[in-house]
Amino acid sequence: MPTHFQGSPETKRALNAFINLARATNSLQARLSVQLEGQGLTVGQFGVLEALLHLGPMTQCVLGEKLLRSGGNITLVIDNLEKHGLVRRERQTEDRRTIVIHLTPKGMRLIKRVFPGHARMILKEMSQLKPKEQEDLRRLCRKLGTGGRASSEATKKEKKHDSNQTE
Repeated sequence: MPTHFQGSPETKRALNAFINLARATNSLQARLSVQLEGQGLTVGQFGVLEALLHLGPMTQCVLGEKLLRSGGNITLVIDNLEKHGLVRRERQTEDRRTIVIHLTPKGMRLIKRVFPGHARMILKEMSQLKPKEQEDLRRLCRKLGTGGRASSEATKKEKKHDSNQTE
């Protein structure tokens, strides 16, 4: 549904693009979350398990930053994962204020079992776009996500990543 706002053409175009982006994101997320819920996971819990699988143990604060979650939300997610024996908290001896989150063997088994199916679903959903469209979408979303303020180092990494993808 397009905007009904009676503003300038530029504002209406921006609002319509935003509405379409938000609706597409919500719709895609809803379809993908069904599979996760069937495994007993929320999207947030899956995100934590996936980050720990692919990036290794990290502090709760870093996890929250990587997953764009508030401190309170990430605490709740980790509390629930810990109750189910999927992660464990480890207080660091050199700085007792620092607590690192680790996957447990049970958590490792679960995410290794669930992730491939989730990746297949994402592949299926994204295959509605041609490879070039997927790359364009990735670049545009990154630009929006950084507010257009990507540092020169991030821009260099992005260009290198882009050239590696097309080789």
